[in-house]
Amino acid sequence: MNTHEAKRVLETALICAQQPLPLRDMRSLFDDQVGPDTLRSLLDELVRDWDGRGVELVALASGWRFQSRPEMRVYLDRLHPEKPPRYSRAAMETLAIIAYRQPVTRGDIEDIRGVTVSSQIVKQLEDRGWIEAIGYREAPGRPALYATTRQFLDDLGLHSLDQLPVLDGPPTAAVFDPGSASGQPSLLDDGAPQAALPLELPPDLPLDADAAPAADAAPLSPQDAHDAMPGVPPGATVPQADVSPPAAPA
Repeated sequence: MNTHEAKRVLETALICAQQPLPLRDMRSLFDDQVGPDTLRSLLDELVRDWDGRGVELVALASGWRFQSRPEMRVYLDRLHPEKPPRYSRAAMETLAIIAYRQPVTRGDIEDIRGVTVSSQIVKQLEDRGWIEAIGYREAPGRPALYATTRQFLDDLGLHSLDQLPVLDGPPTAAVFDPGSASGQPSLLDDGAPQAALPLELPPDLPLDADAAPAADAAPLSPQDAHDAMPGVPPGATVPQADVSPPAAPA
């Protein structure tokens, strides 16, 4: 098989693939008669062939795939007007901490966020295929260690964690705002109130809810509050939630 024919076979397989195609599967197309170096050369040629079109060939964490370019999204959405699922700011903050500080336990996340992490949020991220438990910390209770998955990188159009936006401060949900990761749309439910942050705790919030403050959480400094909630101006006075236990009846 000559190079031109091999490129046609490879291009067809990539277009028809339902999932990103890893190199080992590409080699099986040619019964291992085409080496890795030749495959990479063919992939580079395909990338150049599709340059300037509405579809591009990209390398992701789990393999290669053809995908629409970000600027085509506004047109493609007209074919599928249903909105993709969005996630609360609390869920996105939890995901951001795991992505930038992994592996981490729920206790680590609570120390950074200053609030408890509900089991529902962890399960939501696990069901989405974005995080998984990769082990257990040798500490009392052996808490699970969480890390992101290849599916997380594929969904954000990334090849590795090194392509995540560089942060100047603590990881927050803002990294998943529009334009922050390879032109991907925002994953945030922008209309959701920020009840997960201790700045806006309602007085009757049950202690097992996601917004319940951790018992050992330190008060937020103005700078920390500004990093967690961009809407709070630097230097502003931030009210702290009263988490002291109720007084015993006389």
